[in-house]
Amino acid sequence: MGNLNRNAFMKKNKKPIDSLNRVMARLRDQLGGCPWDIEQTFASIAPYTIEEAYEVSDAIERKDMCSLREELGDLLFQVIFHSRIAEESGYFNFDEVVENIIEKMIRRHPHVFGEEGGRKKEFQLEDWEAQKKKERADKARSRGVNPSILDDVPISFPALKRAEKLGKRIARAGFEWLEIDLVFNKLNEEIDELRLLLEEDGFSQKLIEEELGNILLTIVSLARHMRVDPELALRRGNAKFERRFRFVENQLRNNRKKLEEIEIEEFELLWEKAK
Repeated sequence: MGNLNRNAFMKKNKKPIDSLNRVMARLRDQLGGCPWDIEQTFASIAPYTIEEAYEVSDAIERKDMCSLREELGDLLFQVIFHSRIAEESGYFNFDEVVENIIEKMIRRHPHVFGEEGGRKKEFQLEDWEAQKKKERADKARSRGVNPSILDDVPISFPALKRAEKLGKRIARAGFEWLEIDLVFNKLNEEIDELRLLLEEDGFSQKLIEEELGNILLTIVSLARHMRVDPELALRRGNAKFERRFRFVENQLRNNRKKLEEIEIEEFELLWEKAK
């Protein structure tokens, strides 16, 4: 391919996305590309794709627009990377990825791109879910299996996010507690079951995990009733915990003490002060 610097790439391709595609092709070139990029597969770069999505979310949470611009570029590069591997294998290319999402967005927004008139947000959401339900059913039938309302909730999701998604799906089908007090009752019931299990002799770790999993699932249901994103709530809880713990560390450092050397009572006093 020869040596091309940044300006040469940009000059040869007026559209930045074309330049990015050429950069990716050069990185994967078997003769003059990058050895690390050449050996990558869908599976090997999938963790990086997830990581970049989280970094986008983090930049948004911090309201850091400079970082957001950079992280969106990193995430876009992951799309280009996967598309390039797919093209080399004869599956599809980047243009087909773009065409597919364009077609999907037009199909799911008939009130914008079709003859249908304007609609309220609530109706739009209902129609959006109906479209996705039809698409999931079509995919299942193409695979020769029976469709389920739980289809296409990715196994690779973080467990908390997947629990939220599964709960929302069954709630739309009518399987939902009608009152929040019922959710609290269920939570207390699950906690009591775990306590009883811990009082038994010879309980297994697997049963403990199952009972604790039931508690976590119920907490996710509680978050759904309160219209709270459990993932966001936990992230903010983590940030608060970290902020308070760092305060305790700084207080001990100022007093020339080490965390391992103090009694729990002193730690609790400092923790209360951190609040």
